[in-house]
Amino acid sequence: MEGVRRQQSMEYYKGDNTMTSDVALEDNTVDWRGRPSKPKHGVQAHLPQLKPPKCNITSGEVCEEAKGFKALIFFIALYLVALGSGCVKPNMIAHGADQFNPDNPKQTKKLSTYFNAAYFAFSMGELIALTLLVWVQTHSGMDVGFGVSAAAMAMGLISLVSGTLYYRNKPPQGSILTPIAQVFVAAIVKRNQAYPSNPQMLHGIHNMNYNNNVGFSSDADTLFPHTQKFRFLDKACIKSQDGTMSSSTTSSNRKESPWRLCSVSQVNQVKILLSVIPIFACTIIFNTILAQLQTFSVQQGSMMDTRLTKSFHIPPASLQSIPYVMLIFVVPLYDAFFVPFIRRFTGHPSGISPLQRIGFGLFFATFSMVSAALMEKKRRDSATKSNEIISIFWITPQFLIFGISEMFTAVGLIEFFYKQSMKGMQAFLTAITYCSYSFGFYLSSLLVSIVNKITSRSSDGGWLGDNNLNKDRLDLFYWLLAALSFLNFLNYLFWSRWFSRDDYSSSSSSTTGHQNMEQDHLNKIHCFNSSKLDAAQLGEQNIP
Repeated sequence: MEGVRRQQSMEYYKGDNTMTSDVALEDNTVDWRGRPSKPKHGVQAHLPQLKPPKCNITSGEVCEEAKGFKALIFFIALYLVALGSGCVKPNMIAHGADQFNPDNPKQTKKLSTYFNAAYFAFSMGELIALTLLVWVQTHSGMDVGFGVSAAAMAMGLISLVSGTLYYRNKPPQGSILTPIAQVFVAAIVKRNQAYPSNPQMLHGIHNMNYNNNVGFSSDADTLFPHTQKFRFLDKACIKSQDGTMSSSTTSSNRKESPWRLCSVSQVNQVKILLSVIPIFACTIIFNTILAQLQTFSVQQGSMMDTRLTKSFHIPPASLQSIPYVMLIFVVPLYDAFFVPFIRRFTGHPSGISPLQRIGFGLFFATFSMVSAALMEKKRRDSATKSNEIISIFWITPQFLIFGISEMFTAVGLIEFFYKQSMKGMQAFLTAITYCSYSFGFYLSSLLVSIVNKITSRSSDGGWLGDNNLNKDRLDLFYWLLAALSFLNFLNYLFWSRWFSRDDYSSSSSSTTGHQNMEQDHLNKIHCFNSSKLDAAQLGEQNIP
């Protein structure tokens, strides 16, 4: 129930109590995820002196914007949301995955199933949040809704603590940023050093389990072979004495500072971090689209006919439950039927690789915005030309398509980053995936502001310059996002191919314990060992 309720109730709370322009509303919805602010929002929703001014969106009245102390309380709570979410989500996913024994092939094979199950649980929570709790807030008030959410999170905390004795915990091993900084510093210090004639002369190439005492050591390190990407970083692995290459017994036994000499294992992990940055960046536009579905699409729903029956109306905030209703059925079917079926053709334990899964999701996201643009054009024309309010169910396709997209992209990205990390790095890389959400929402806010500023020069006042969607051109903005999403997909194809050309892609699978990948690496080690004598002889010839 942790995040479940959070962001949608916040959107509903803001939209129901105060109305700013579309641009301001979008700007104010960037960071609202996590735990600590639930009591604070409950207090604000309960006390009349802290409530934002009441406003009926559908009546078209001019709404008063909340300012001063009321706004201060609201935004303090929002940033507490971001803080809580940043602490919970990355560690929660990584902690669950750490319970699988990497030395047990049966358990490692089920790791992909775990990520699907985690997303299924997330979808169930979202469904409860967007239906039951929205209904509670609508009929009993925001203060009661936030109180129920706070109670649910307290129960979740108790459940977490109750399993403490049974968890497979990994003790802290120091800052993960320190060894990363050491690689760059050592590479810069030795930037004028000549590359060794053979990679076997690099420090730690024969002992990939080298422990630098700060968290890069891993049982799986041996499965990350040395690569030629970012070759300038290899200089951090060159042993030196007074600025010269040295292979004598005296100098080789002399221990250099970790800020001047790093292991190949340490350098390889930094190379992986640099290599996944383009993959990470390609998911930012995806989350920008998500931001629109959580802001503008809710506003669209408030301008439509929300009647399900004569007496029951669908709260606009509950629109986002549509994909989760579908996903609670699709996710189990995906894992039970799709994965085994595709595995017959691909031979991949997960059916398709995490990179392929991300690609499918990014491709589908484009059609979510195409559907949104077509629907908004129909809604706007019906309202302005025919004076007709269409049913809220017309908005369903854009949510369904994006739900399928998120099932592929979100789970694939987490699985991809987790499998690329060495022991001690899982939570760090998993946290990076959630940074994509933040960047996506910030980009959404920036994009809305830029578009509104550029288009406001025209006589009609811009695409998003009014607080009435019937006067805005949200459909054109959706078409812009569809175009950006498709270009982003093409960009992703380039970078995923670039990433797959290296050994990282195979090492990703090998970290899960698949025997075929392990055998590939053993073959590489055999080749290395066969040339070990030649490398040693060559090193002796280079001794002055």
